[in-house]
Amino acid sequence: MIKRILLSIVLVAGIISVNQASGQSRASATTGFDAVRWAVQSFTKNKIPPFSFVYGGQESKNFIRSWDFKIEILPKTDPSVQEMKCTWQDKKTGMSVICKVTCYTDFPAVEWVLNFKNGPGQNSPMLEKVKAIDYSFGYEKAGQVILHHSLGSDATRHDFEYLTDELTPGKPVYLTPSGGRSSDNTAFPFFNLEMPGGRGIIAAIGWTGKWYANITQTGKQSVGLESGMERLKVSLYPDEQIRTPRIALLFWKGENMDGHNQFRQFILTHHTRKINGQPNQLPFAAGLAFGGPSPCNEYSCATENYAIAMAYRYRQFNLVPEVLWIDAGWYTGCGTWWKNVGNWTVNKIAFPRGLKPVTDVVHEVGAKFILWFEPERVVKGTQWDTEHGDYLIRIPDNAPEPFNKVNKNNALFNLGNPEACAWLTKYIGDMIEKEGIDYYRQDFNFDPWYYWRYNDKPGREGMSEIRHIEGLYAYWDGLLKRFPNLIIDNCASGGRRIDLETTTRSSPLWRTDYDYGEPNGYQCHTYGLNYYLPLHGTGNIRLDPYTFRSSMSSAMVVSWDLNNGNYSQSAMQKYIADFKRLRPFYYSDYYPLTGNKDITSDSIWLAYQLNRSKEGDGIIVAFRRPGCPIGKISVKPRGLDPAANYELWFEDTNVKVTKTGKELSESLELELAEKTQSLLISYKKLIR
Repeated sequence: MIKRILLSIVLVAGIISVNQASGQSRASATTGFDAVRWAVQSFTKNKIPPFSFVYGGQESKNFIRSWDFKIEILPKTDPSVQEMKCTWQDKKTGMSVICKVTCYTDFPAVEWVLNFKNGPGQNSPMLEKVKAIDYSFGYEKAGQVILHHSLGSDATRHDFEYLTDELTPGKPVYLTPSGGRSSDNTAFPFFNLEMPGGRGIIAAIGWTGKWYANITQTGKQSVGLESGMERLKVSLYPDEQIRTPRIALLFWKGENMDGHNQFRQFILTHHTRKINGQPNQLPFAAGLAFGGPSPCNEYSCATENYAIAMAYRYRQFNLVPEVLWIDAGWYTGCGTWWKNVGNWTVNKIAFPRGLKPVTDVVHEVGAKFILWFEPERVVKGTQWDTEHGDYLIRIPDNAPEPFNKVNKNNALFNLGNPEACAWLTKYIGDMIEKEGIDYYRQDFNFDPWYYWRYNDKPGREGMSEIRHIEGLYAYWDGLLKRFPNLIIDNCASGGRRIDLETTTRSSPLWRTDYDYGEPNGYQCHTYGLNYYLPLHGTGNIRLDPYTFRSSMSSAMVVSWDLNNGNYSQSAMQKYIADFKRLRPFYYSDYYPLTGNKDITSDSIWLAYQLNRSKEGDGIIVAFRRPGCPIGKISVKPRGLDPAANYELWFEDTNVKVTKTGKELSESLELELAEKTQSLLISYKKLIR
């Protein structure tokens, strides 16, 4: 044991010395934060680590330094990533805490996830109050700490709204989503701690369940962060193991938006699904055979012939999108789509030969195919309810409060059951292969929180949630391993399941179920979500510049009726071309230009900028909303070279002007004579 510890210390010292010899990284050079050094100093023997728990009624800070400790340096699979595994073990009970730490050298970032593993032979003492992070961050200059955080999705204009709180010593800010979905309504698992002296930390939580964060200014020059599962009190069985939420920290220096833009690029580089070694490009998508007379809803009246005809119709008008989409309603029993969730076989009346004839034509016309599923919700009386009841968590009609409040018509498919998880992975994987599905869309339209709580056994509080979430990740990872080019669209009544773990595996192509196509709310959602995530999309129904630009993001899903004579073929072609031209900018640096006060109001201007500093170009998108009485505002674009000349192209009027970066950063005047109008300004640096 002593030799192993000494060897690990030598290896860690070697990593630090190599990093120092090479200048460590641009991350360390710009912020002074060295992830490897921070990790080695924080996760080491004889020191209280930056997490905590209560074990057998005792706080870990009182005993963790007496547990056996070892550190292993893991082989590199990415030159910019160094991983290490730190283990603390109780000699008396055999309980181990295994912390896998990931250090980044291309970003000032570090992250970790904990696993608790019980020893053999007996149940463990009670494990509770597990804080995946429990740490106080100091800063040099005394002053106010500002917490920037966001709401989750609740299908309102306020979805992803960016909020700011000034911390007060002794008065913590507590964040947690409602209902058990990670970005549901009340909280969003990404937030920014802005400290005095031009420094800060962006924290991200990876847990697709009921996480919490508690942020407190602990002194004049320190701020504390605690985070973990909101409900966990469990005795582990012999050799049983569980994991915690993942914690990521990005340390920034400069201004608040410098931190946000570093984080956006960090997400793109290290927490975005890669296809052929590159971050996936989100698509321009369109519906295949939606609508119909009452009682048709969603895609419940879609048919093979109509879907194939629509695919050919897109090609006929040279409007083929990158992805063609069938949403809810394609399965047995539809009908009303939500009454038949759990019938995951193709509706043979509408699609007598299955979906393969449709996907074959979709591929023939040059598009990919995406199909909607909701496998975790099973409605009473459906196929899975009657055939796989042992895979479900049900709450009976006579359940006590608060469980009597749930809709008893729904059951939760128990991904925490290993047999059920393996069965689902194979079943859906076989269907993806058989039917020729390119993109997998997973929805989740109810709250799992009460189901997990009801399913927990005495002394095992939180175990159902842990196992379900571990199962969700295993399920998605299984699909991605089987289909290396698969893209998973993460939907949960819109964007209610966005966190660091889901972002790594998926992207939200439909980020909110807010009033479909309402442009002013869509502007708000783009404005707020762009602070943290470059990849997300929403819908578009009406064809006009104001509405289309309100839906602009790195992805878009259109519901254009090609049989509507009011739509112009050339206009639709131009909008598709505009989206593809503008999409790359949404992967770049983001700057809100009109502040964050009252952004949901109809009486304001809203404007933002996307800037590619390396290429020297960018765009500014601005909206004068329908109730705004002011026809002219001044904004201050960011991220520009003050000494350079920039050519600005006002695309709606085809006017071009040249200004220096310094002039633009001081003031750029935006003017619209009419309400409910928009501006699109492209700019590029002129080479002297």
